[in-house]
Amino acid sequence: MSPRVCPWWGGYFLDNPLRRLLHPPEKIVGPWIRPGMTVMDFGCGMGWFAIPMARMVGPQGQVIAVDVQPKMLEVLGRRADRAAVADRVRIHGSEPGRIDLQVPCDFILAFWALHETAEPAAILAEMASCLRSAGCLLLVEPRLHVSGKWFRRMAATAQDLGLRPSPGPRVRLSRAALLAKD
Repeated sequence: MSPRVCPWWGGYFLDNPLRRLLHPPEKIVGPWIRPGMTVMDFGCGMGWFAIPMARMVGPQGQVIAVDVQPKMLEVLGRRADRAAVADRVRIHGSEPGRIDLQVPCDFILAFWALHETAEPAAILAEMASCLRSAGCLLLVEPRLHVSGKWFRRMAATAQDLGLRPSPGPRVRLSRAALLAKD
């Protein structure tokens, strides 16, 4: 699949109140996030998941918000300030084909983002190397945009990297896989 990054202004269409009905962050990621955890939101955009995850990890936790688009990260920073969680959100600008960050994480979310990268298998390898033992990666891709074949190939790549499938959430309009590190 060729990389195609959503334009920064597209984040305003994705981050709207109606989306709460489709993708409520607390329901999708809440069961896997606890206070004090370090979590990563890969392809965080303007913070749809990052800000609620910052509330979930509490003052002792940290959310690493990763995106390739500086404008999205700038908006996320302002939103995190307004939500009073900026102290626990670490903003990280990445390269199109790599995360370029080695921080031990308890949970990683890649929501509708992996298919936009130049090197999805390399990104998965970086994510797997960041996961702590017993950590989880929640991989979610849009059903109408990403084929089942491509998604299964990425899930198999994650398994080759030592991540095993676990029961995870059902996500509307999406293909989802929860992958745990032994």
